[in-house]
Amino acid sequence: MLRRGSRIFEVASALCQLVIVRGRAGRSSLFTIDPPRDGRAGYSDGQTLQKERPLLTRMAGLINLAHVRRALALRDFDATRARKRMSPVPRGWQKRESAPTQAAVMVLLYQDREERLHVVLTLRHAGLRGHSGQVSFPGGRQDPQDRSLTDTAIRETGEEIGICREAIRVLGDMPGLYIPTSHHDVYPTVGYCRTQPRFRPNPQEVVEVFSFALDDLLHPRFRREERRMIGGYDVWVPYYDVGGHKVWGATAIMLSELEERLRQVLPELG
Repeated sequence: MLRRGSRIFEVASALCQLVIVRGRAGRSSLFTIDPPRDGRAGYSDGQTLQKERPLLTRMAGLINLAHVRRALALRDFDATRARKRMSPVPRGWQKRESAPTQAAVMVLLYQDREERLHVVLTLRHAGLRGHSGQVSFPGGRQDPQDRSLTDTAIRETGEEIGICREAIRVLGDMPGLYIPTSHHDVYPTVGYCRTQPRFRPNPQEVVEVFSFALDDLLHPRFRREERRMIGGYDVWVPYYDVGGHKVWGATAIMLSELEERLRQVLPELG
């Protein structure tokens, strides 16, 4: 076991903490993740939380589609920095000879009756081969018949939670994320349903479908961290606490990017 704070841990962190952010054109950039200091991974302290609370209270329900579109269209946005906060430390890495499998997920938004935007998540079936029992966005591998990765995300959303493609309006996408454990390049598409969909989850893949308000993503109180043993390593794992569900790993990393994009178009929360 690698003990946190030891010299061996620091060296292992420097070697293993590798994340690749891939664009849809196939370009990639490599960066390292610094270990969290004092047991934290860039989370707001109590003073910052107290300062942000009045602003966040006023923002409840005020994030609209225009904000989301502007957030997705940001130029020169530093996705690596935005994802860093919710990346496990150290983040596993192993060299593979084969090319990564291409996959896509749908970051699905919908409006409730008060016109408040929500984000849809699923709890994966414990019997699945990959990422079983974890919280994720609907999605999966790209099939040969898929016209694009966006098409993959839409198809998988229909197969997993029963939302037809006609009900989804595509708002944009975010850069791809390499997942070391599954050796997948995963590309998030952000979609929107005008009203709350009627979910029909596939029982072989999805145990539960749930959602949370998009503006809740900006509240520091939803971010937590814990230590886990993963692959024989002592790992610090940041996660979002969503209704008792621990949202971590690739899903949390993508949500972290979306959070930072929204903060940049809402400068008073930046």
